[in-house]
Amino acid sequence: MPFLKDKNNNIPVSKTNINDSKNFINLNNLSFFINSINKIAGYLCAFIVVLMTLNVFLVVVLRYLFGISFIWMQETYVWMHAYIFMLGAGFTYLNDDHVRIDIIYRTASQTYRAIVDLIGNVFLLLPFLYIIWSYSFPFVYKSWQMNEISREAGGLSMLYLLKLAILLFVILLFIQSVSKIINNFLNLIKK
Repeated sequence: MPFLKDKNNNIPVSKTNINDSKNFINLNNLSFFINSINKIAGYLCAFIVVLMTLNVFLVVVLRYLFGISFIWMQETYVWMHAYIFMLGAGFTYLNDDHVRIDIIYRTASQTYRAIVDLIGNVFLLLPFLYIIWSYSFPFVYKSWQMNEISREAGGLSMLYLLKLAILLFVILLFIQSVSKIINNFLNLIKK
């Protein structure tokens, strides 16, 4: 699978040879597996962007050239937009393309970066994800139980699938945070 390859076009089994310890290799393989999940989610988001662009183009053409408007088509691109941001968060974090104030960070040593990332993941990101999960799970669960539909006449049914994106956001960002913690831990041990 070409999208699972690293920057050198290799499919790594393990990147560290810390005393050839089986535990470190297993941790590294777990991190690679998690990264692969978020890469797949990222490529899925890229595909959804193409579909969303075509959908918006079609909505505009139908509305302004033919005077036809469908609520479900408009809701479809809103849903796709939501899924792009929610599913793409883990992929963005995987590639370090997230917003970061790096006045000191960019010139710091690899060890300093690993420590800052480790502390940030454990004490900031993980509690934040827990809070989002604990408040959104009942919200999504209730929507799923009610079989909630759009409030708009002619809108999409299964509104709970849109709300499910919140939980998918938490799951993908959580597993990517675990991968980052593993990588930072292995980088600190290598030193």
